[in-house]
Amino acid sequence: MDHPEGLDAILRPRSVAVVGASRSEGSIGREILRNLVALGFQGPVYPVHPTSEHLLSMRAWPTVDAIPHPVDLAVIAVPAPAVRDVVEACARKGVRGLVVITAGFREVGAGGAALEAEVVEIVRAHGMRMVGPNCMGVINTDPAVRLDASFGATLPLTGGAAFASQSGALGEVVLSTARAVGLGISQFVSLGNKADVSGNDLLSFWADDPQTKVVLLYLESVGNPRRFARVARQVTRGRGKPILAVKSGRTQQGAAAASSHTGSLAGGDRAMGTLLAGCGVIRCNTVAELFDVGRGFCSQPLPPGDRVAVLTNAGGPGIMATDAAIHFGLTMATLGDDTTATLRAALPPEASVQNPVDMIASASPEQYRDCARALLADPGVDALLVVFVSPVVTHPPSVARRIVEGVRAAGVEKPVLACFMGRALGDEGIALLAEAGIPSYPFPESAAQTLGAMARFQRWRAQDEGRPVAFEVDRPRAEAIVGRARAAGRDWLDGAEALALLDAYGVPTVPSARVTTPGEALAFAERVGYPVVLKLDVEGVVHKSDIGGVKIDLRSPGEVKGAFWDLTESLRAAGIDAAPRFLVQRMLTGGRETIIGAVQDATAGHLLMFGLGGVFVELMKDVAFGLHPLTDADAGRMLRAVKGWPLLAGYRGAEPVDVGLLEQVLLRVDQLIGDFPDIAEMDLNPFVVAPVGQPSGAVDARVRLT
Repeated sequence: MDHPEGLDAILRPRSVAVVGASRSEGSIGREILRNLVALGFQGPVYPVHPTSEHLLSMRAWPTVDAIPHPVDLAVIAVPAPAVRDVVEACARKGVRGLVVITAGFREVGAGGAALEAEVVEIVRAHGMRMVGPNCMGVINTDPAVRLDASFGATLPLTGGAAFASQSGALGEVVLSTARAVGLGISQFVSLGNKADVSGNDLLSFWADDPQTKVVLLYLESVGNPRRFARVARQVTRGRGKPILAVKSGRTQQGAAAASSHTGSLAGGDRAMGTLLAGCGVIRCNTVAELFDVGRGFCSQPLPPGDRVAVLTNAGGPGIMATDAAIHFGLTMATLGDDTTATLRAALPPEASVQNPVDMIASASPEQYRDCARALLADPGVDALLVVFVSPVVTHPPSVARRIVEGVRAAGVEKPVLACFMGRALGDEGIALLAEAGIPSYPFPESAAQTLGAMARFQRWRAQDEGRPVAFEVDRPRAEAIVGRARAAGRDWLDGAEALALLDAYGVPTVPSARVTTPGEALAFAERVGYPVVLKLDVEGVVHKSDIGGVKIDLRSPGEVKGAFWDLTESLRAAGIDAAPRFLVQRMLTGGRETIIGAVQDATAGHLLMFGLGGVFVELMKDVAFGLHPLTDADAGRMLRAVKGWPLLAGYRGAEPVDVGLLEQVLLRVDQLIGDFPDIAEMDLNPFVVAPVGQPSGAVDARVRLT
């Protein structure tokens, strides 16, 4: 009989060996063995112990090699120095999957890292897959598998949420909290050091796992960001499964070292946020939020839109729910006339039949049923949030039953979330709602936040994915420019080189020339026409305006000659010992200043940036980021995401700028960094864009190579 390969051998094994099984109470080996039995693993379990013949009433074997039957998965919990020999024995035995619980590898220093590398070499040489080392284990609650190969103290509930955690210490908290809030787990994997199996591997596996409906991640890093983006989009857009993630390390200070505007604005947590948003991943701020939102996704359909109705028996919580709904990006549904007539007939005169619908404190279970049905049947309502505050005269379980009846009677695929406040009186009602798949939250804000995340995911899935665009470019010319800088040992291209690189990729630039004498500058000005701009173009001067290195609107030979003298003095005053070099340009007048940039982030890969340009970019910080590679639809969304978009689109009757050109420039820069991934930072600041038919172009550019 064939045995499972790849991650199937780890998460869907037909047999499991526990190497390091023990009879000592509280030992990890004993807990793993006990959990396998307690969850009811649907295959044979083989304890491996050097001296014991039986453990937990099961026949034990001295080594993996001695087991006379096939073994799919080996869970290894022996001291670190013994792990290498055990892995070699597993390779000889033909074991396909390993979960190495043992710590003492890369996380402890160079010696541990070397041992880990040896283990990985054996694993890969024999085609095995390994979770860990230094992990808590793996779980699969599928009734056909029922695998708990972990040392957690909590048996999970069966459900549709797959969970991957890079923190082993968080594992037990995850399992116990999930059980406490009623979130069922499909599979759980503690990744540990991620020496072999990564989070990206798990995302690929869960994309096609029929038991998994939603993926929950606790991330410290994403490994290969390009692969993460590709696989995450396969899960979210391709399979329609939401990914919810908590990403630690929000306070990185890497942006402080960035030299370009794009690098400083994209640094730290913003890059990771761009990566996750670009893949449709719902980012959660806390693990508690992760569970709250996960319950909604696991149990309810996605809303067709963002219009929510609130049904309550208390005015204060209704207002709380309304405020939270607006805060989390929802809109309050406008109820149809037929709906309000139905509500008015069902409720006393004192009740409010506008959204939020306040039935007042005397609302009966039957009124909850009738009003819930009417609201869900309204075509202008996409989701329903039911709030119940338990008064003395109303029986919470009866309210819960009638809510379920009303939802079923409506017969529509819309999400319904509940908020039963005052749990001491409402626990039984909450349990009845949970049995019907309606999650309840202690406060309206959590429920509204969950609905907001569900609506946001639905919008992301429905938006135009767009298509990749490739332009004809002069790549050999670009390679020559980069090659010359490399040969000279320079990380930064000078201004003329940067503009020439852009020109090679079809990005409009202003007419420019590198000059060293006033005579050369005057000859350029006579050729292209006044006014002109003169700039320092000296290695080591990145932000020229900081040292007075730019002279604009030069309209005569005398002004050009004077600018040469002033810029040379500025260089000397700044203490920069370099031969003065200059860039002279035709001055662009009119148009809007924008910034277009790219940056390579260590955690998220290459990002593109667009925003308002010039000296205001760092002051205003009105920028939008996109994830490389962009589609044409991505470029359009980036432009419209900045607050200054109305200024570009034609604010108060002004003529709009050439939006199509801006989109094309973003896509050309995106193609450039795809062809030259060693571009670490790039700024086109400003890129002056004018209305259609008028001159537009990059006025200044900076490019840094890794």
